[in-house]
Amino acid sequence: MPSEKRARQRALRDQKQAEIAKSRKRRSATRRVITVAVLAAVVVLIVVLLSSNSKHNAATTTTSTTTSSSTTTTVAVAPACPPAGGSAARVVLFKAAPSRCIPATSVWDATFTTSVGKIVVQMDAAKSFAAVNNFVFLTRYQYFNGTLFHRVITGFVDQGGDPAGNGTGIPTGAPAGTKAYPGYSWTGNTPPVSCKTQPAGAGCYVPGDLVMANSTGPSTNGSQFFFILPGGQKVLNTEPNYTLFGTVTQGMSVVEKIGSYGSSSGVPTVKVYLLSVTLKQVSG
Repeated sequence: MPSEKRARQRALRDQKQAEIAKSRKRRSATRRVITVAVLAAVVVLIVVLLSSNSKHNAATTTTSTTTSSSTTTTVAVAPACPPAGGSAARVVLFKAAPSRCIPATSVWDATFTTSVGKIVVQMDAAKSFAAVNNFVFLTRYQYFNGTLFHRVITGFVDQGGDPAGNGTGIPTGAPAGTKAYPGYSWTGNTPPVSCKTQPAGAGCYVPGDLVMANSTGPSTNGSQFFFILPGGQKVLNTEPNYTLFGTVTQGMSVVEKIGSYGSSSGVPTVKVYLLSVTLKQVSG
């Protein structure tokens, strides 16, 4: 009898252990199901949030993009003179050339802060009003901020002033018919024809001069400019077709450093950026 009792007790214990094991398996399976369901819900929620955010961004995208310090407006605007302290928004496309925005006899110091150093240029409006007026106008609209010296030829010029960064004024890949920056052209002062008969640098172009670039002649000035490098005046003085509007007073070594990154094709070997231009009215 005692042995049968012990056998029954063992049988009961084994049955309980089996039931406990089954209960543990059920609880483990339930936890797995719950975990998978929670993970699936989280994934669905993330997808929904991303989709919602993408739709929101698409719905709120306009012709303006935000930079670190300002807004770049690509829609043409009326060429109102910006405030002396500068426009709060960066504008790079205009409907027409600017009106008179500076005194006719004013003199300006323009500080070009580049990615390799600073250059200070003095500009005399009395000598080339249209060019200086245009440059001050664009500078106050932050037009030149973040632009590239896109054409650099060692021993010739450092050229910049194109927000598109390619010399055409039209962003690469833009639709056909896109208007080139800044949206207008103007006619400015040019050196006299007598430059052709004078020795290199005698009263015409000299190294360190700041000169307007143009596409097909003096009536096609826009926003692009170039610094003349040592040696560049020898060629330019035989082709006096470019508006001279400033002279480097500090930082010629920076001008030459940018020039050292040039190539015969004009494509710079190192990208140098014009981070900003600041103005100081010296007189007038």
